[in-house]
Amino acid sequence: MNEEKVTFHNSRNLRLSGILCRPAINSKSIVIVCHGLSGSKEGRGKALEMGKELNERGWSVLLFDFTGLGASEGILEEMTLTRQIDDLTCAVNWCVEKGFTRIVTQGRSFGGTTAICQAAGDNRVKGVCTWSAPAQIQKLILRGKNSADEIKGDYVVLGQKPDLIYLKKDFIYDVEKYNFTALCPKISPRPFLVIQGTADIVVPPTEATTIYNSAGWPKKLVFIEGANHEYTEHYRKVWEAFFDWLAQKFPGINL
Repeated sequence: MNEEKVTFHNSRNLRLSGILCRPAINSKSIVIVCHGLSGSKEGRGKALEMGKELNERGWSVLLFDFTGLGASEGILEEMTLTRQIDDLTCAVNWCVEKGFTRIVTQGRSFGGTTAICQAAGDNRVKGVCTWSAPAQIQKLILRGKNSADEIKGDYVVLGQKPDLIYLKKDFIYDVEKYNFTALCPKISPRPFLVIQGTADIVVPPTEATTIYNSAGWPKKLVFIEGANHEYTEHYRKVWEAFFDWLAQKFPGINL
Protein backbone atom coordinates (compact mmCIF):
# COMPACT_ATOMS: atom_id res chain seq x y z
CA MET A 1 0.00 0.00 0.00
CA ASN A 2 1.21 3.47 -0.93
CA GLU A 3 0.01 5.82 1.84
CA GLU A 4 0.27 9.56 1.18
CA LYS A 5 -0.79 12.52 3.30
CA VAL A 6 -2.80 14.96 1.19
CA THR A 7 -4.71 18.21 1.63
CA PHE A 8 -7.42 19.98 -0.34
CA HIS A 9 -9.68 22.96 0.31
CA ASN A 10 -13.41 23.25 0.73
CA SER A 11 -15.47 26.06 -0.77
CA ARG A 12 -14.74 28.26 2.27
CA ASN A 13 -11.01 27.88 1.55
CA LEU A 14 -10.41 25.85 4.71
CA ARG A 15 -7.75 23.17 4.43
CA LEU A 16 -8.99 19.61 4.83
CA SER A 17 -6.55 16.87 5.80
CA GLY A 18 -6.60 13.49 4.10
CA ILE A 19 -4.76 10.24 3.51
CA LEU A 20 -4.68 8.70 0.04
CA CYS A 21 -4.04 4.96 -0.02
CA ARG A 22 -3.14 3.56 -3.44
CA PRO A 23 -2.81 -0.07 -4.51
CA ALA A 24 0.28 -1.39 -6.26
CA ILE A 25 -1.57 -1.39 -9.59
CA ASN A 26 -2.79 1.72 -11.38
CA SER A 27 -6.46 2.05 -10.49
CA LYS A 28 -9.01 4.65 -11.52
CA SER A 29 -11.48 3.41 -8.91
CA ILE A 30 -11.60 5.02 -5.48
CA VAL A 31 -13.63 4.82 -2.27
CA ILE A 32 -14.06 8.04 -0.32
CA VAL A 33 -14.56 7.20 3.36
CA CYS A 34 -16.72 9.57 5.44
CA HIS A 35 -16.24 9.25 9.19
CA GLY A 36 -18.95 9.72 11.80
CA LEU A 37 -20.07 12.77 13.76
CA SER A 38 -17.09 13.01 16.12
CA GLY A 39 -14.70 10.70 14.30
CA SER A 40 -11.59 11.18 12.21
CA LYS A 41 -10.07 9.83 9.03
CA GLU A 42 -7.96 7.21 10.81
CA GLY A 43 -10.97 5.62 12.51
CA ARG A 44 -8.73 4.69 15.48
CA GLY A 45 -6.77 2.56 13.04
CA LYS A 46 -9.64 0.53 11.63
CA ALA A 47 -10.25 2.86 8.66
CA LEU A 48 -6.61 2.53 7.66
CA GLU A 49 -6.84 -1.26 7.98
CA MET A 50 -9.92 -1.30 5.77
CA GLY A 51 -8.11 0.94 3.29
CA LYS A 52 -5.28 -1.56 3.08
CA GLU A 53 -7.70 -4.40 2.33
CA LEU A 54 -9.46 -2.31 -0.31
CA ASN A 55 -6.06 -1.64 -1.88
CA GLU A 56 -5.50 -5.40 -2.07
CA ARG A 57 -8.76 -5.56 -4.04
CA GLY A 58 -7.57 -2.90 -6.47
CA TRP A 59 -9.32 0.14 -5.00
CA SER A 60 -7.68 3.41 -4.04
CA VAL A 61 -9.04 4.97 -0.84
CA LEU A 62 -9.34 8.58 0.31
CA LEU A 63 -9.76 9.08 4.05
CA PHE A 64 -10.30 12.69 5.14
CA ASP A 65 -11.29 14.76 8.16
CA PHE A 66 -14.40 16.89 7.86
CA THR A 67 -14.12 20.57 8.80
CA GLY A 68 -13.25 21.14 12.46
CA LEU A 69 -12.30 17.52 13.11
CA GLY A 70 -8.99 15.67 13.14
CA ALA A 71 -6.30 17.68 11.39
CA SER A 72 -8.67 19.76 9.25
CA GLU A 73 -9.19 23.46 9.73
CA GLY A 74 -12.43 24.99 10.96
CA ILE A 75 -14.64 25.25 14.04
CA LEU A 76 -16.32 22.05 15.17
CA GLU A 77 -19.19 23.83 16.95
CA GLU A 78 -20.34 25.33 13.64
CA MET A 79 -20.89 21.95 11.98
CA THR A 80 -23.96 21.60 9.75
CA LEU A 81 -25.09 18.99 7.28
CA THR A 82 -24.77 21.57 4.51
CA ARG A 83 -21.14 22.13 5.50
CA GLN A 84 -20.47 18.39 5.51
CA ILE A 85 -22.00 17.99 2.05
CA ASP A 86 -19.77 20.76 0.75
CA ASP A 87 -16.67 19.10 2.23
CA LEU A 88 -17.55 15.80 0.56
CA THR A 89 -18.25 17.51 -2.77
CA CYS A 90 -14.80 19.10 -2.59
CA ALA A 91 -13.32 15.66 -1.86
CA VAL A 92 -15.06 14.34 -5.00
CA ASN A 93 -13.71 17.32 -6.96
CA TRP A 94 -10.21 16.49 -5.77
CA CYS A 95 -10.54 12.84 -6.81
CA VAL A 96 -11.78 13.83 -10.26
CA GLU A 97 -8.84 16.21 -10.65
CA LYS A 98 -6.50 13.34 -9.75
CA GLY A 99 -7.91 11.25 -12.60
CA PHE A 100 -10.26 8.90 -10.76
CA THR A 101 -13.23 8.03 -12.92
CA ARG A 102 -15.18 5.65 -10.68
CA ILE A 103 -15.95 7.12 -7.27
CA VAL A 104 -17.86 5.33 -4.51
CA THR A 105 -18.66 6.98 -1.18
CA GLN A 106 -18.88 5.04 2.08
CA GLY A 107 -20.14 6.77 5.21
CA ARG A 108 -20.50 5.76 8.83
CA SER A 109 -23.38 7.23 10.92
CA PHE A 110 -23.65 10.97 10.17
CA GLY A 111 -21.02 10.46 7.47
CA GLY A 112 -23.50 8.09 5.82
CA THR A 113 -26.26 10.68 5.95
CA THR A 114 -23.83 13.14 4.38
CA ALA A 115 -22.97 10.64 1.63
CA ILE A 116 -26.66 10.13 0.78
CA CYS A 117 -27.38 13.84 0.52
CA GLN A 118 -24.23 14.57 -1.48
CA ALA A 119 -24.69 11.74 -3.99
CA ALA A 120 -28.34 12.72 -4.54
CA GLY A 121 -27.06 15.82 -6.32
CA ASP A 122 -23.79 14.57 -7.80
CA ASN A 123 -23.85 11.91 -10.51
CA ARG A 124 -20.07 11.69 -10.50
CA VAL A 125 -20.53 9.43 -7.47
CA LYS A 126 -21.19 5.97 -8.91
CA GLY A 127 -22.38 4.21 -5.75
CA VAL A 128 -23.08 4.77 -2.05
CA CYS A 129 -22.69 2.58 1.03
CA THR A 130 -23.88 3.62 4.50
CA TRP A 131 -23.20 2.11 7.91
CA SER A 132 -25.72 2.95 10.65
CA ALA A 133 -26.80 6.18 8.99
CA PRO A 134 -29.66 8.12 10.65
CA ALA A 135 -32.59 9.10 8.45
CA GLN A 136 -34.43 11.22 11.02
CA ILE A 137 -31.60 13.11 12.69
CA GLN A 138 -33.71 15.87 14.20
CA LYS A 139 -36.02 13.30 15.83
CA LEU A 140 -33.08 11.45 17.36
CA ILE A 141 -31.57 14.69 18.66
CA LEU A 142 -34.75 16.33 19.99
CA ARG A 143 -35.78 13.22 21.94
CA GLY A 144 -39.45 14.08 22.26
CA LYS A 145 -39.18 17.85 21.92
CA ASN A 146 -41.09 19.44 19.06
CA SER A 147 -38.33 21.76 17.85
CA ALA A 148 -34.85 23.07 18.59
CA ASP A 149 -36.49 26.14 20.15
CA GLU A 150 -37.41 23.98 23.15
CA ILE A 151 -33.75 23.20 23.88
CA LYS A 152 -32.32 25.50 26.53
CA GLY A 153 -29.17 27.40 25.66
CA ASP A 154 -27.41 27.87 22.33
CA TYR A 155 -25.95 24.40 21.91
CA VAL A 156 -27.02 20.78 21.51
CA VAL A 157 -25.02 17.89 22.93
CA LEU A 158 -24.45 14.98 20.56
CA GLY A 159 -22.50 11.75 20.50
CA GLN A 160 -21.65 9.24 23.20
CA LYS A 161 -19.40 9.51 26.24
CA PRO A 162 -16.47 10.09 26.22
CA ASP A 163 -16.85 11.57 22.73
CA LEU A 164 -19.59 14.14 23.39
CA ILE A 165 -19.55 17.21 21.14
CA TYR A 166 -21.34 20.53 21.47
CA LEU A 167 -22.85 22.06 18.34
CA LYS A 168 -24.74 25.27 17.79
CA LYS A 169 -28.50 24.82 17.44
CA ASP A 170 -28.10 25.91 13.81
CA PHE A 171 -27.17 22.27 13.27
CA ILE A 172 -30.78 21.22 13.84
CA TYR A 173 -32.29 24.09 11.85
CA ASP A 174 -30.03 23.15 8.94
CA VAL A 175 -30.89 19.43 9.10
CA GLU A 176 -34.59 20.29 8.93
CA LYS A 177 -34.05 21.65 5.42
CA TYR A 178 -33.34 18.15 4.08
CA ASN A 179 -35.99 15.57 3.20
CA PHE A 180 -34.07 12.28 3.35
CA THR A 181 -36.88 10.12 2.04
CA ALA A 182 -37.00 12.36 -1.04
CA LEU A 183 -33.21 12.36 -1.48
CA CYS A 184 -32.65 8.59 -1.23
CA PRO A 185 -34.43 7.78 -4.52
CA LYS A 186 -32.14 10.20 -6.37
CA ILE A 187 -29.21 7.82 -5.93
CA SER A 188 -30.94 5.36 -8.29
CA PRO A 189 -30.03 3.89 -10.77
CA ARG A 190 -26.64 3.85 -9.04
CA PRO A 191 -26.04 0.99 -6.56
CA PHE A 192 -26.89 1.67 -2.92
CA LEU A 193 -25.89 -0.53 0.04
CA VAL A 194 -27.35 0.05 3.52
CA ILE A 195 -25.66 -1.72 6.46
CA GLN A 196 -27.02 -1.68 10.01
CA GLY A 197 -26.29 -3.39 13.31
CA THR A 198 -29.29 -4.94 15.04
CA ALA A 199 -27.98 -4.01 18.53
CA ASP A 200 -27.36 -0.34 17.70
CA ILE A 201 -28.77 1.85 20.50
CA VAL A 202 -27.54 5.11 18.96
CA VAL A 203 -29.21 4.79 15.56
CA PRO A 204 -32.14 2.36 15.74
CA PRO A 205 -32.33 -0.35 13.05
CA THR A 206 -35.63 1.16 11.92
CA GLU A 207 -33.62 4.05 10.48
CA ALA A 208 -31.94 1.66 8.01
CA THR A 209 -35.32 0.28 7.02
CA THR A 210 -36.59 3.82 6.38
CA ILE A 211 -33.59 4.57 4.17
CA TYR A 212 -33.88 1.29 2.28
CA ASN A 213 -37.63 1.61 1.69
CA SER A 214 -37.15 5.16 0.41
CA ALA A 215 -34.37 4.26 -2.03
CA GLY A 216 -34.75 3.19 -5.63
CA TRP A 217 -33.18 0.16 -7.29
CA PRO A 218 -30.60 -1.29 -7.27
CA LYS A 219 -30.41 -1.39 -3.48
CA LYS A 220 -29.45 -3.83 -0.76
CA LEU A 221 -30.03 -3.89 3.01
CA VAL A 222 -27.73 -5.92 5.25
CA PHE A 223 -28.37 -6.33 8.97
CA ILE A 224 -25.38 -7.39 11.07
CA GLU A 225 -26.84 -9.48 13.88
CA GLY A 226 -25.78 -8.35 17.35
CA ALA A 227 -23.62 -5.45 16.10
CA ASN A 228 -23.55 -2.17 18.03
CA HIS A 229 -23.12 1.31 16.54
CA GLU A 230 -19.33 0.96 16.38
CA TYR A 231 -19.44 -2.66 15.09
CA THR A 232 -16.88 -3.34 17.81
CA GLU A 233 -16.99 -7.12 17.56
CA HIS A 234 -18.42 -7.30 14.06
CA TYR A 235 -16.27 -5.05 11.87
CA ARG A 236 -15.09 -7.98 9.75
CA LYS A 237 -18.68 -8.82 8.82
CA VAL A 238 -19.30 -5.21 7.81
CA TRP A 239 -16.14 -5.11 5.73
CA GLU A 240 -16.99 -8.35 3.95
CA ALA A 241 -20.51 -7.15 3.15
CA PHE A 242 -19.02 -3.97 1.71
CA PHE A 243 -16.25 -5.77 -0.21
CA ASP A 244 -18.68 -8.30 -1.69
CA TRP A 245 -21.01 -5.51 -2.83
CA LEU A 246 -18.13 -3.64 -4.49
CA ALA A 247 -16.99 -6.78 -6.28
CA GLN A 248 -20.51 -7.50 -7.52
CA LYS A 249 -21.54 -4.00 -8.56
CA PHE A 250 -18.16 -2.67 -9.72
CA PRO A 251 -16.20 -5.47 -11.39
CA GLY A 252 -12.77 -4.53 -12.70
CA ILE A 253 -10.74 -1.60 -11.45
CA ASN A 254 -9.79 0.59 -14.39
CA LEU A 255 -13.23 1.50 -15.74
